[in-house]
Amino acid sequence: MSPDAATDAAPSIITAEGAGPHQTDVTIIGAGPCGLFAVFELGLLDLKCHLVDILDRPGGQCAELYPEKPIYDIPAVPVCTGQELTDRLMEQVAPFSPVFHLSQMAEKLEKLEDGTWRLTTDTGTVIDSKVIVIAAGGGSFVPKKPPIPGIDAYEGSSVFYAVRKMEQFRGKKLIVAGGGDSALDWVLNLQPLAESVTLVHRRDEFRAAPDSVNKMRALVAEKKMTLEIAQISGLEGENGQLTGVVFKDKERGEWSVPCDMLLPFYGLTMKLGPVAEFGLNLEQNLIPVDTEKFETSTPGIFAIGDINTYPGKLKLILSGFHEAALMSQAAVRIVHPDKKIRFQYTTSSTDLQQKLGVA
Repeated sequence: MSPDAATDAAPSIITAEGAGPHQTDVTIIGAGPCGLFAVFELGLLDLKCHLVDILDRPGGQCAELYPEKPIYDIPAVPVCTGQELTDRLMEQVAPFSPVFHLSQMAEKLEKLEDGTWRLTTDTGTVIDSKVIVIAAGGGSFVPKKPPIPGIDAYEGSSVFYAVRKMEQFRGKKLIVAGGGDSALDWVLNLQPLAESVTLVHRRDEFRAAPDSVNKMRALVAEKKMTLEIAQISGLEGENGQLTGVVFKDKERGEWSVPCDMLLPFYGLTMKLGPVAEFGLNLEQNLIPVDTEKFETSTPGIFAIGDINTYPGKLKLILSGFHEAALMSQAAVRIVHPDKKIRFQYTTSSTDLQQKLGVA
C-alpha cells in the first residue's frame, strides 16, 4: 500500500507536517505488528488511535527489514511473509479507522494540567491523548550513514536518507546508492520525475526483489537511467549543495558524476532515540513493565513488544499480541474510568461483530 494513498478498505494515512493538535484516545508509538494489533484490541473497546512511526509505511521491521522473509510462528498461519502479515493486520484494523503519522519520530512527551499526554514529533505534529503505548520494537529505525568525508554538511539540503515528498526531486540529477529494496524502489519511483538517475552499488548483485532488479536493468538497457558498479569516495559542492559525487573502483580509478541530490540507502540501525528521554525507568535500553497491564513506571504509559522487559519475556510477535490485549483492557479504564467494561468474544458478540462489519 502506498504511504501517500488510502483505499476505502484501508486506514487513512496522514503524513502532514506540523499538523494538530490532534485529539484521540490512544497514541501508539510504532506501527509494527504489535502496534497494529493494539489498534484492533483497542478498537474493540471503542478507543480511537493515532500511530507515529519513523518509517514511511506501516509494518515496522516486518515491512522494512524482511518483507519477503517467511515467518512461521504466527498462530494458525503456517507461513507468511513480513509484508503479508502487515497487509493482513492493516485489513484487520481498517474498521477502526486509525490515523497514521509516518516518516516522523516521537520526540517530546509532556503531561498537560488535565492529565492528557501531549506527544510532539520531530516534524511538529502534536497529538493529545489519555494513553500512550510504546510499541517501538528495539527503538527507532535510523539510517546507516555512509563513511563519506564531509557528508554532514549536505544532509537535509542535498543528501537525504528518506523520501518524504517525491516532488522535491522532480527535474533533479539524482544519485541513489545501495542495493536493497529501498534503493531499487526509489530508483523506480523517482526515475519518471528526475532529470537523470544514477544507481551506484559496490557489486553487480542486489538484495532487492527480483522484479525490481529486472525493471531497473530494463531502464538501464533503454538508457533511461545509469548503473554504476563502484563505491562513493567523495562529494563535490559548497554551501550544502552538491554539484557532483566522486566514484571509484580498482580498474577505472576515480571519476565524478554531476549530481543535485544524493540518496544513500545503506540500511537501518535501531536506537531507542527520544523515547529514552520520556522519564521512564530503563534496563539496558528496554522498558520494564508489569505483566498484568504492561504498564511502565509512569501511569498511563504502556510498552508492548520488543521494547519492553519483564521476567520470562520472549521477543516474539505472538507475545506482543498477548501484551496488546491485556494493555487494552487497562487502557480503556483510563480513558473511560466510569464506564462499565464487559468482556466479550468476537465469536459470539453481535456488538463486536457490528464494529468489525461482519454482522
